[in-house]
Amino acid sequence: MAPELSADLSTDPAAATLPICVAQLNPVVGDLAGNVQQIAAAARAAHAQGARLLLTPELALCGYPAEDLLLRPAFVADCEAALQELARLSAEWPGLHLVLGHPAALAPSHPADEPAGGHGRTRCLNAASVLADGQVRLRYAKRELPNYQVFDEQRTFVPGQGVGVFDLPAGHGQRLRIGLLICEDAWYPEPAAQSKAAGAELLLVLNASPYHWGKGAQREQVMRQRVAETGLPLVYAHLVGAQDEVVFEGRSFALDADGRLAARAASFVPELLRLEAIALPRSPWQLSGPIAPVPEPLAELWQALVLGLRDYVEKNGFPGALLGLSGGIDSALVLALAVDALGPARVRTLMLPSPYSAEISLIDAREMAARLGVRHEEVSIQPVFEALLHTLEPLFEGRAPDLTEENLQARIRGVLLMALSNKFGAIVLTTGNKSELATGYCTLYGDMAGGFAVLKDVPKTRVFELARWRNAHDPCGGGANPIPERIITRPPSAELRPNQTDQDSLPPYELLDAIVERYVEQEQSAAEIIAAGYPQAAVEQVLRLLRLSEYKRRQGPLGTRVTPRSFGKDWRYPNTNRYRG
Repeated sequence: MAPELSADLSTDPAAATLPICVAQLNPVVGDLAGNVQQIAAAARAAHAQGARLLLTPELALCGYPAEDLLLRPAFVADCEAALQELARLSAEWPGLHLVLGHPAALAPSHPADEPAGGHGRTRCLNAASVLADGQVRLRYAKRELPNYQVFDEQRTFVPGQGVGVFDLPAGHGQRLRIGLLICEDAWYPEPAAQSKAAGAELLLVLNASPYHWGKGAQREQVMRQRVAETGLPLVYAHLVGAQDEVVFEGRSFALDADGRLAARAASFVPELLRLEAIALPRSPWQLSGPIAPVPEPLAELWQALVLGLRDYVEKNGFPGALLGLSGGIDSALVLALAVDALGPARVRTLMLPSPYSAEISLIDAREMAARLGVRHEEVSIQPVFEALLHTLEPLFEGRAPDLTEENLQARIRGVLLMALSNKFGAIVLTTGNKSELATGYCTLYGDMAGGFAVLKDVPKTRVFELARWRNAHDPCGGGANPIPERIITRPPSAELRPNQTDQDSLPPYELLDAIVERYVEQEQSAAEIIAAGYPQAAVEQVLRLLRLSEYKRRQGPLGTRVTPRSFGKDWRYPNTNRYRG
């Protein structure tokens, strides 16, 4: 951990020291009363620590993203009432200025201001207000509204105008002049430059920036650009937690005027980060605080998946989770994630063997369930399968067995798992990965049946990486690996027909995943992928399967987004589509 600067700088008798806290919060969308309690608790703790300023993340009051709730006048009015409640409470924390992210209604000043098709709909601002001594002292509205990837803010917000700059008493007769920015504002030079022109000496950035692989380092680098352009130090408050398919990793931070990292909060946990702003004669304000280490990439990805699953289960009130444990790598990884997210007492597994299930699959599934301490049961689907075949026999007369019989097995399993979910209330976790969803190597109403797709945005090659990473960290009792080694080393198979392997139907996963990444995440065309050296036949096969499987993805459960583009909010391709580019 880097040393703090405050011990050296604050000894200067001419220096003014201003304690600042950043509330890295995990709000729940729509839980206004609960979110007010979280924010008030953070304010009380910050005040007790002597802080003069508390910065919260973007839209901390209502949670992010609130989507079309923000188009409901009653919701925005209730948010304003919650804001006023916190403003009244701020009188209990004298000397503390609370910077709060929240939505704010903006009534049209003229009928022409109403957006097309609005029909009287509330116009809303993505705002930040400064609360102090029982009052709302300042309100600033986000100017740059993102409309790419998972963002759809031009649907729910109108852009603000102007700057948000306020003064904060800093001791020794000094005042610190602070400029506010909200998330996307800080990704463009102009809002920060205008804040500086209005006299700002410190930039505060309220954020709700969804996680994906590598996003944290990119975020810090862009903020360094703003610091370099303005010469101003910067404090960045970021959400933590998950909302449906997006997850926020926290990792709030502060940068000095020279771009040096001055403080950083931990990743993936709520935290009240305390730092100090220190004024020295003829120098910019300097920042000092603790610096939490950043997890290495696979550890970070694991934590993102764990948090995405835990918050979805807990924020939606499920008592636990259940999944079909097949003895294969995907369900094994989902089980390990579920136990890390919820604990073994809240996870239940069911092995549902068919006539084609290998005996070693049953053995490996039992072994893994025992190592992780979860409730595990086995129920053969063979009687149900044979009964369905008998029922369908006259309808299928003259036709040879094919994919139909394979899908029947998957759908029987889906019916049984959903029956347990209905009876006991636990959410069914599906076990398909991004590679399978891309190519349709999954069964609609079968292995796609469930409430949450834990690996929806994790390609198969990374599934293996995560399994090996998990085995290398925090073993089970007696030092055993959570995931038996044979599960990792066996060739992947759906086990829906004799001697089946995934590569009977798909290219090798290393090739498949590279093509999917280039097409989905990088938006390269088929011609560009082939020109990069990938085999034309494989490219055409993968893209054909991807197009044909759109209808399946549209009907599948949501899952945590961990790449720059997932098959979710940021993938909106038509089912009926003849484009072949």
